[in-house]
Amino acid sequence: MQRQAGPMITVIVPVLNEEGTLRELADRIHAALSGLGDGRYEIIFVDDGSSDSSWTVIQALSRTHPAIRGYRMRRNFGKAIALALGAEMASGSVLVTLDGDLQDDPVEIPRMLAKLEEGFDLVSGWKQDRKDPLSKTLASKLFNLTVRTATRVDMRDFNCGFKAARREVYQSIPLYGELHRYIPVLAQDVGYRVAEIPVVHHPRVSGRSKYGIERLVRGFLDLLTVFTITRYSHRPGHLFGGLGLLAGLLGFSILVYLSIQWLLYPDPIGNRPLLLFGIMLTLLSAQLLVFGMLAEMLLFRSRPKSFESLIREKVSPTNVAMDGGLKSSPSATGKLSTGTTNSP
Repeated sequence: MQRQAGPMITVIVPVLNEEGTLRELADRIHAALSGLGDGRYEIIFVDDGSSDSSWTVIQALSRTHPAIRGYRMRRNFGKAIALALGAEMASGSVLVTLDGDLQDDPVEIPRMLAKLEEGFDLVSGWKQDRKDPLSKTLASKLFNLTVRTATRVDMRDFNCGFKAARREVYQSIPLYGELHRYIPVLAQDVGYRVAEIPVVHHPRVSGRSKYGIERLVRGFLDLLTVFTITRYSHRPGHLFGGLGLLAGLLGFSILVYLSIQWLLYPDPIGNRPLLLFGIMLTLLSAQLLVFGMLAEMLLFRSRPKSFESLIREKVSPTNVAMDGGLKSSPSATGKLSTGTTNSP
């Protein structure tokens, strides 16, 4: 009898001053994934410039279990870069990300993997019963409402760092700044199927929250970046050209109006601020149109050499069985299985 072997799972944990929780977190991840068997999962801790003993703890953990690896960044680069590094170093075909503060419970990982098995490419957690101060939860609700309205992605918790995704999702989207908050938005823009499930959330027991007004402001500023990326990254000429045409139309209308006044009435128009405003809008229009053309040229020059990451499913003669049917394969079925093993 044969059974499908599970996929190789990589759990990525960005760490910033979490020395008091890492050992217990590692134990909980081992307990949650022990059913996969040895060699079927790995844990990557990325120390994002911690000032405490987090790296010492990670070194000790890596010596006690072969599944644990650690990477220490030269300084604090931010959570998005830490996640991008973890994804680059990962060996698994499925990547699970969660925070190192024990507020995310690894016991939810099998549920996320099961949701991926339904054909989704990314599953994000929703802290339905969030165990945080009211000031933090209210700000998060406002943030989530704003992002949901601006991006039209129907999710309730963009801030949740607890996610499971196929490896190719992280290979297809940029991560820098605060863009880790918008991974589902960026993934859906590429065409990946995104889902959200409620997950258990625990109160913080150690360390200090990194959340604050500064991060909230940066998150909103990066929302503008995400809005531009998802709406106009493939057609920048439409953004600059549209704004340029609008400015040109308004400037031209002002100049026509003033020209008619100059012809019909003896009053001079050279000292009128409206004239300068019309000229400024006309010049701005020309600049925006030029920017749009230059952006289109740069996009053309930087287009990817391969578009294989954009393929959802494929069929070819090598996928066709002798009887004319399709062989079962991950690319054709969307399943996570990577091979077979013999069982007694």
